[in-house]
Amino acid sequence: MNWFESFVLGLVQGLTEFLPISSSAHLRLTAAFAGWQDPGAAFTAITQIGTEAAVIIYFRKDIGRIISMWARSLFNRALRHDHDAQMGWLVIVGSIPIGVLGITLKDAIEGPFRDLRLIATTLIVMGVVLGIADRMAARDEKGGRHRAAKQRKTLTDLGVKDGLLYGGCQAMALIPGVSRSGATISGGLFMGYTRESAARYSFLLAIPAVLASGAYELKDAGQGHVAWGPTVFATVVAFVVGYAVIAWFMKFISNKSFMPFVIYRILLGTALFALVTAGVLTPHAGEAAG
Repeated sequence: MNWFESFVLGLVQGLTEFLPISSSAHLRLTAAFAGWQDPGAAFTAITQIGTEAAVIIYFRKDIGRIISMWARSLFNRALRHDHDAQMGWLVIVGSIPIGVLGITLKDAIEGPFRDLRLIATTLIVMGVVLGIADRMAARDEKGGRHRAAKQRKTLTDLGVKDGLLYGGCQAMALIPGVSRSGATISGGLFMGYTRESAARYSFLLAIPAVLASGAYELKDAGQGHVAWGPTVFATVVAFVVGYAVIAWFMKFISNKSFMPFVIYRILLGTALFALVTAGVLTPHAGEAAG
């Protein structure tokens, strides 16, 4: 991998990590369309450290408050009912599913899950799921001719059950094309949370999983065609771009629908199926070389 490729892939990672369109799928597709070698799961996991650093800085006040209260609650029982202390435990509990499945399915994640036909399928299916969840949220918020608007839940309503359900949704993102934010936000909307609350918990929940995954994959960095230098450069690019994207996205979802992302996912998945069927791309384009 040269420096130009690492810049482009870092840019793609930063642009797509927080949007419900799957960063891992876009990294895979960018390499396939450009005729480059597949950067691989290790490169993807490490560059995600850059985007998670952006999350940590953007939500630094929330994260600092949560960690402080959680740590204090370990020694002070009176603080264990505090919302921030509970959020600390909920992030830990919600991270269990992806941790267990990530280790169990490691070989599949690095192999069969990167098939372009599977990515096309997940892009379309999860696009439809996100669209249905978004319509449900919009119906509750606006009400209708014969029904009143329904109050949706916020993070103060989050409990262990919902935390585990969020975690299960996040684990689905181990398959490229699903999208970590897309799956967890969809799950949150189906559970009755507001768009902003679903997105906020989605980003907080991703921090332990992504940092752990990136740290685990560090041992494979610099092997094969992806050297350390380009990997670090791509991670820095992903951080800078990711911070700008997350700031925009949090403002966007406060009063906008997810439908543009739904349409994009379905169109991209359909186009990918057409290209593979027509023989323009092979299901494993770039993998042999990578």
